Amino acid sequence: MNTTASTTDPSGAGTMQGVALMAVAMLLLPCMDAIAKYMATFADMSPGQVTFYRFFFQVVCTIPLIFTAAGSAMLRPKRPWLNLLRGAIHGAASLLFFAAVKYMPLADVFAIYFVEPFILTAMSAAFLGDRVGWRRWLAIVVGFGGALIVIQPSFVLFGWTALLPVACAFLYSIYLFMNRAIGNADSPLTMQTIAGFGGTIFMGAALFLGSSAGIADFEPSLPGSLFGLVLLVILGALSGYAHMLVVRAFRMAPLSLLAPFQYFEIISATVLGYAIFGDFPTPSKWLGIAIIVASGLFIIWREHRSRKLRADIALD
Repeated sequence: MNTTASTTDPSGAGTMQGVALMAVAMLLLPCMDAIAKYMATFADMSPGQVTFYRFFFQVVCTIPLIFTAAGSAMLRPKRPWLNLLRGAIHGAASLLFFAAVKYMPLADVFAIYFVEPFILTAMSAAFLGDRVGWRRWLAIVVGFGGALIVIQPSFVLFGWTALLPVACAFLYSIYLFMNRAIGNADSPLTMQTIAGFGGTIFMGAALFLGSSAGIADFEPSLPGSLFGLVLLVILGALSGYAHMLVVRAFRMAPLSLLAPFQYFEIISATVLGYAIFGDFPTPSKWLGIAIIVASGLFIIWREHRSRKLRADIALD
């Protein structure tokens, strides 16, 4: 069964809104990763502890919206266990990503991580019936090539740490797939709040087990300053609100169309990496960014053109 947005939106207006929401979210989310890297490198906070605070403050920031928008009834989701599982999977993916950015430049981590659109597109075609034409596959491959040009990952340079973004990409693909598979049973706000509980519970258990085993990347700690606390609150707010945009986008457009727009994250990651951590973008990085943007814009144009043709045919 095809569950893409085109079944209910022949004009494609809703699909294009979904694309816009996804693009905005992808430009915002690297800010969250930059905060995580800052806390791990300059504030000496373990990646496990940063990930716990990320989900804890996500819940803190979204619960007031629930009571303001529709009352406590929204805290009783129709699919609680799936949303909790979704949050736990997202927690594991975030832990792997935050551990990677502690040791590697942001752009390097994103470049390796961008095997994820391939996984997600394959899942959407296999399980949701999304149609993926050869032009879109080609644009995805070109975009992925642009991501590799930004920073060529080196296993020799980073060792086994370079595989953390790959594992993160696999788990995050499952998380995004669940966004669409769960459907419209609950609102995006409810989904994000319950997922925040799931991620907090998962990371609380992981933090306890990891610190008990003496693993440094799970060392528990409190924020060392008011500035650090403010950054962690911003981290949680960005997590909750940006991912609400992602959930909404995946209700309006097919997975295979939205997947390549995750390449937009590399733009913010490169800018933030230079501004905060001094990772100066080389000419090859800018070339890669240009290829990524061109690939995404081409997919938007192809989708808009095909939907316009189908709408014209329907009118005839």
